[in-house]
Amino acid sequence: MCQVTDEAPAVPEPVFRDDVTVELVRSSAQDADVLFAARVSTAGEQSIEELDKDPARSRGLINYLMRDRHGTPFEHNSMTFLVTAPIFVFREFHRHRSGWSYNEESGRYRELQPVFYVPGAERKLVQKGRPGKYEFFEGTPEQQKATTAAMESSYRQSYDAYQAMLAEGVAREVARAVLPVGLFSSMYATCNARSLMHFLSLRTKDDRAKVPSFPQREIEMVAEQLEAHWAALMPLTHAAFNEHGRVAP
Repeated sequence: MCQVTDEAPAVPEPVFRDDVTVELVRSSAQDADVLFAARVSTAGEQSIEELDKDPARSRGLINYLMRDRHGTPFEHNSMTFLVTAPIFVFREFHRHRSGWSYNEESGRYRELQPVFYVPGAERKLVQKGRPGKYEFFEGTPEQQKATTAAMESSYRQSYDAYQAMLAEGVAREVARAVLPVGLFSSMYATCNARSLMHFLSLRTKDDRAKVPSFPQREIEMVAEQLEAHWAALMPLTHAAFNEHGRVAP
């Protein structure tokens, strides 16, 4: 005979991560998309023939458009990514509004899982300088240890409080207020190449950039993965972006 108990399900053990993930979910993006969009101005309806041509033969046109900042031809494509990262990364990400669409998981409608961000050993911990010109330096082993211990302790305490409120019947949308921005979330983010280039120009640090940028390392980790996916889809456009100073057209 089965014995029925009223025991609550076990609370999941916290997971601590020092990485982010970006998955390309779907795309309609290729270098030929830039060419047919650009050539409609001179070829009209015949520009559709560009879809069947080798884009490499029109490398010069892509470079011209990038160099002279004719930006709209770079908008006729689409990429959708599934991004998993700490909430504080998304708060920076969502400042990019033009050409981006977002849908993020909701703590109102699902119980949030205890997955938290803790910087890895390679993450520089010491900040010096003034706003806009910060420099970061390696932390000591003692600083790394103290950071990890403080974060993990805080995360455990906040998630225990969250679970305690849920057990008391408090609504998820209220209980989530105790959770920190180091909690991992996930979202779909859709953009075109032009909006992605603008994102990359601000969220990566690259010696080829005409305008220096000083992004927080965690959002740069997302940007690097976005760029790798895009470069594989549109190699000629990506190369032109780099050649002309990583400035969005």
